[in-house]
Amino acid sequence: MAGYFSNHSQFQTRFANAASNTNTTTATTTPATPAEARPRVPASRHFSTSVAHPPHEDRDRGADVPVSPSVHPLRNTWVFWFRQQRAPGNKITNYEEGIKKIASFSSVESFWALQTHLSPPSALVPTTDYLLFHAGVRRPVWEDPLNRAGGKWIVRLRKGVADRVWEDLVMGVVGDMFDECGGDGEEGECPEICGCTISVRQSEDIVSLWNRVDGDIKVREKIRDTLRAVLNLPPSTIMEYKSNNDSMQDKSSFRNSAIDRIPITAAAS
Repeated sequence: MAGYFSNHSQFQTRFANAASNTNTTTATTTPATPAEARPRVPASRHFSTSVAHPPHEDRDRGADVPVSPSVHPLRNTWVFWFRQQRAPGNKITNYEEGIKKIASFSSVESFWALQTHLSPPSALVPTTDYLLFHAGVRRPVWEDPLNRAGGKWIVRLRKGVADRVWEDLVMGVVGDMFDECGGDGEEGECPEICGCTISVRQSEDIVSLWNRVDGDIKVREKIRDTLRAVLNLPPSTIMEYKSNNDSMQDKSSFRNSAIDRIPITAAAS
């Protein structure tokens, strides 16, 4: 399909050189780990780049746990899920049968502890999905109460670029880069962005960004434009949108989606 995202664009990762801009506390008793070789998130109102080894967390179980000074909490709790359509010698016919919860996290430290142990999309076999959703979403499916009225933006990727695109998308969601798109309600309420997924397929990889309310066109367009910026997509990149209601009707996440044909100009705000 013409218009697949191309890796000719130079991604400027948000994590490079973060350490040089942040005052951090030197740990003298903790040995180096592979996580310390990973680039760090930039300083922002939600993220801190002073990343320590994470303590055990109970926030995802609703417990009121005091946060130590070395832990940097996120605004929301997020859950990583994994789905493989075909297990060796066994075809999974029910979508939900293949969905497995990996772990939840609610701080920068617990996120990095998980992220550094997950295989990148390029190491996954077709047909496999990673799903990252707000903890308020009980199951990462169309029918979930928080997902039913929403939809998703879809970007199809040619093989070879998914690792960086998925990393940037996860950082954008966890780092609240879509806050200004609407749905920033009371504390504990699910934001407008419910989650994101990457679907590893035989001839392409597909990323999608799920939002909570399908009916607000202006919110959808703002999410689209923010997604373009977060992923540094070339102007020629084709984007698609599909409501979860339509997916429930035709039993497909990506077929029969609407192609976004609104031109992106340099003067667009």
